[in-house]
Amino acid sequence: MTAVESRPAGVALTPSPVGHRPFRARIKAFVALTKPRIIELLLITTVPVMFLAAQGVPDLWLVVTTTIGGYLSAGGANALNMYIDRDIDALMDRTSQRPLVTGMVSPRECLAFGIALAVISTAWFGLLVNWLSAALALGALLFYVVVYTMLLKRRTSQNIVWGGIAGCMPVLIGWSAVTNSVSWAAVILFAVIFFWTPPHYWPLSMKVKEDYARVGVPMLPVVASNRVVARQIVLYSWVMVAVSLLLTPLGYTGWFYTAVALVTGGFWLWEAHGLQNRAKAGVTGGKLKEMRLFHWSITYVSLLFVAVAVDPFLR
Repeated sequence: MTAVESRPAGVALTPSPVGHRPFRARIKAFVALTKPRIIELLLITTVPVMFLAAQGVPDLWLVVTTTIGGYLSAGGANALNMYIDRDIDALMDRTSQRPLVTGMVSPRECLAFGIALAVISTAWFGLLVNWLSAALALGALLFYVVVYTMLLKRRTSQNIVWGGIAGCMPVLIGWSAVTNSVSWAAVILFAVIFFWTPPHYWPLSMKVKEDYARVGVPMLPVVASNRVVARQIVLYSWVMVAVSLLLTPLGYTGWFYTAVALVTGGFWLWEAHGLQNRAKAGVTGGKLKEMRLFHWSITYVSLLFVAVAVDPFLR
């Protein structure tokens, strides 16, 4: 997710000639358009919610079809995101190996691929899951592509805050796949991911803010000091942990989920405040250790949603 390669900053790579694009490399490039590592996180928040909605083991075929549909939908959104952002991707170190930058996939191919995945995934959800899930998946795709990528990303430092709504939708999709409805439990978990997204992404943005500054994308760490960003991270972190604890008093989860939420949330807050203290002290560079919170954020959401899935069996 943060890989870069050794070329001078801001120098675009020369696209691969059509005759030098091996078939196997082309297949890998089309898979890369879907951003599989990001989709892993989306699926982590989809499947456990299906267990909570079913209060046990959901229909396994339903889990498979929902997972495939979710991959296709998110993959289509990610491909269209790469199509729109291909100009700045060519100038950023962390995106320099994306298929459109290297020329392994042409812009026209990427656009057609993204639209095809959007259409196929919507039909897949509607025919094999239900039409509510199809509408939610299509809404998430359009929100990510149109609202985040086209309207917010290059215009406001709050881009990841509101654009992150698209990443919250898998929670609603997982719940609706099982129940063909949306409940307060799903809304609460939606809110957890909403408040998780900024403090998850801002530490990474702090690490690569020169990349974003170079292409004029106003991520918060580009337009604000480390102290301000860290304060925002702490604020969102406290709200996230508080929201995560609402499931139990409302009767949706029991002791196991509560224990996991308290322990993992407590460690998150420890890391967030540690980052804030280092920022206040004027620490910069590697000693700021902002990526510690980024990596923990992935572990946190994984453990929390595993607890969501396990909790119904322990009540």
